[in-house]
Amino acid sequence: MAEIIRMPKMSDTMEEGVIAAWLKKVGDEVKPGDILAEVETDKATMELESYEEGVLLYIGVEEKDAVPVNGVIAIIGEKGENIDDLLKEANSGDAPAKSESKNDKEEVKEDKPEKAAEPKSPAKSESIDTSGINANLITMPKMSDTMTEGVIASWLKKVGDEIKAGDIIAEVETDKATMELESYDDGILLHIGVEAGEAVEIDGVIAVIGEKGADFETLIKAHKSKGGAADEAPSEDKTEEKAPEKSEDKKEEKPAQKESSSAGSTTDGGRVKASPLAKKLASDKGVDISLVKGSGEGGRIVKRDIENFDPASVKAPAAASAEGSVSTPALGQESFKEEKVSQMRKVIAKRLAESKFNAPHFYLTMEINMDKAIEARKSMNEISPVKISFNDMVIKAAAAALRQHPKVNSAWLGDKIRYNDHIHIGMAVAVEEGLLVPVIRFADSKSLSQISNEAKSLGGKAKNKELQPKDWEGNTFTISNLGMFGIDEFTAIINPPDACIMAVGGIKETVIVKNGQMVIGNLMKVTLSCDHRVVDGAVGSAFLQTFKSLLEDPVRILI
Repeated sequence: MAEIIRMPKMSDTMEEGVIAAWLKKVGDEVKPGDILAEVETDKATMELESYEEGVLLYIGVEEKDAVPVNGVIAIIGEKGENIDDLLKEANSGDAPAKSESKNDKEEVKEDKPEKAAEPKSPAKSESIDTSGINANLITMPKMSDTMTEGVIASWLKKVGDEIKAGDIIAEVETDKATMELESYDDGILLHIGVEAGEAVEIDGVIAVIGEKGADFETLIKAHKSKGGAADEAPSEDKTEEKAPEKSEDKKEEKPAQKESSSAGSTTDGGRVKASPLAKKLASDKGVDISLVKGSGEGGRIVKRDIENFDPASVKAPAAASAEGSVSTPALGQESFKEEKVSQMRKVIAKRLAESKFNAPHFYLTMEINMDKAIEARKSMNEISPVKISFNDMVIKAAAAALRQHPKVNSAWLGDKIRYNDHIHIGMAVAVEEGLLVPVIRFADSKSLSQISNEAKSLGGKAKNKELQPKDWEGNTFTISNLGMFGIDEFTAIINPPDACIMAVGGIKETVIVKNGQMVIGNLMKVTLSCDHRVVDGAVGSAFLQTFKSLLEDPVRILI
């Protein structure tokens, strides 16, 4: 029976995904574990793995097009199977929820005489005795304070495997990181209730571990009857339906693989077909990935191709090809190129637009004499175990000023204002596709060398997309520093839920008046963006005055 493949929810903030590349085409044989496509989310490009077996009968989305979460992207079924009804459903735009589609499958199965579906689901009000069942449900844990659901990135164990406490059974994705799901039970993995790529609400059933032969279905029914999870179809049904076809599939497997392996490593649109790991490895090694020949399925470039690549072997032909293809545009010729917006950029645009138009911003700018800060930094770096930057000093001074002005260390929550006793400073970091804001926690209680160490570590993690939830959650105040890029002064948009963000410009040598004399001084401009619903002008100004006094006499931030 044909199965609809829908766009999985790969993070809790994801609303849609972009099909970066199709790795299969209509008519191709597909087996569980095959990669169907690469999907671009707001944070990464991820592989869409098939957990169905059959033939790819339909592709409903072109490469580079966006698909809403749960939108239909493909259909997999038996060769020659009539999918008109499924196509009508796909083209109607009224995609039912996953639980509905699974119920539909159960209704189809009821028509078959060998299936007795009636006793499957007890009424929700029915009390089910599970005391004699030696098995435990594994439910989706809450891995961060903002998490409402998780996505199963991959299963590291399969049904029938022996599990010991401490084993990693799956990888779970949140909106910014992939985390390991550890088992706390011993036993056999009796049931997997969620396919990789699918989203599961907190406390939703994802697996069952227990004694071999334990009645896990009754456990699941009991959990459903309490309203603890969405309806799910037993995985055995799929296995029973597909089992008779496996021997025929195996006969066709080799020719299909042979045909796909002879394909090139680029799509018709010129996009290189490569795994995310291969792309990262190529970037780290400075390898032009378009010159690498892929040995993976469909000519896809994988890790070993990058590791074995010899640039000298393709340099000459590449150069010759480049010479023949160079063409200079005619004088005065108009040209442009358009690129689809990345998922990260979409999320940034949405969140900052909401902040800018929902929060009434006002701005306070102040000049700070950095002469003493420059001298102090030079002196501190002579004995510091790690090099202290001006940004580290700004973070420390801001934290100390927030301790004296708690009304700035606040958040607008709609019907109430939260004044935070702790000080967690978000540090805006530019990455290839936008901005990430890792958080330095309890910054007021840390030394400059501790702040410096942490800032460098978090900045590196952000650029490599290695941040974990604890690294980006909980900011109470944010600093954006563009001084290192030669910017003298700018304004920043508030990073929700903070009430303020401080934009820091570069240190500029200029003429100042000191004791009635014109002298050369080093000035730095900072601009505080404030949410007027929370912070008034006088409050923001008092904070900046304290911040200025601390940087102009840095000894005070060490106390």
